Amino acid sequence: MAAAAAASALSMAGGREFELTPADFERIRKLIYDHAGIVLSPAKQDMVYSRLARRLRACGDRSFAQYLGRLERDRGEWEAFVNSLTTNLTSFFREAHHFDILSERLRRIAERRTLRIWCNAASTGEEPYSLAITVCEAFNTLTPPVQIFASDIDTSVLAHAERGVYRDDRVARVSPDLQRRYFERGAGLAPDEVRVRPELKRLLTFRRINLLDPMWPVQGPLDAIFCRNVMIYFDKTTQYGILRRFAPLLRKDGALFAGHSESFMHAGDLFRSLGRTVYQRVDADSR
Repeated sequence: MAAAAAASALSMAGGREFELTPADFERIRKLIYDHAGIVLSPAKQDMVYSRLARRLRACGDRSFAQYLGRLERDRGEWEAFVNSLTTNLTSFFREAHHFDILSERLRRIAERRTLRIWCNAASTGEEPYSLAITVCEAFNTLTPPVQIFASDIDTSVLAHAERGVYRDDRVARVSPDLQRRYFERGAGLAPDEVRVRPELKRLLTFRRINLLDPMWPVQGPLDAIFCRNVMIYFDKTTQYGILRRFAPLLRKDGALFAGHSESFMHAGDLFRSLGRTVYQRVDADSR
């Protein structure tokens, strides 16, 4: 009897465990756009179902309509909702040319001061730790004059980033020499795990930030902003609003790094391209 009931329920849901109506999906699209600026295309329905179905099971809800009702009552579930729908594809030294460009720019800074970098898609930490390694290499020290602010909207990946522990396959793209200098094995780790050195961790501050929040706990002036593979989830209006807030935070000689498939040409009154998806403020001297 139980098996028959389960089969009947699946049949009513179109072969799925939970019913996701077109109205439910449109409501989810609006909620994630209003809360995080993320634009979900109509083609993302299967992705939304697979990711949020886990939350329905965890909460004991029987349909997406019931789960969405929960969101209205339980603000604590919002964090899990957003975490479920954010994408966290990353790797060490992804789009490696950007780290070479940053290193060269840092070497040209003659002024003695603390450098400030904001990585606002920290994900599980590979990108901000790549930045820390780049700066250490540029200054040939484990204690370079830099502060790296690493943020993300997803709290679960930030917890991973702060721990700084990775499997061997995650650091495979890092050269053996850099692995020896900036990662360690030992107590508390599995045989196929490494941990970033504590000196690297001390260069980073992790913080949850939603780029749509009215206030950001980030102080300028910044020497570099890494906003890579983030804007692709926003529409042009949302992108422009964020870029307009980036501009005053960035030093005139600073650089804004975008993802390889992103273009900020629609914000030509704010930033101009230096090529290779690197931008600077329009009021800066060309460099």
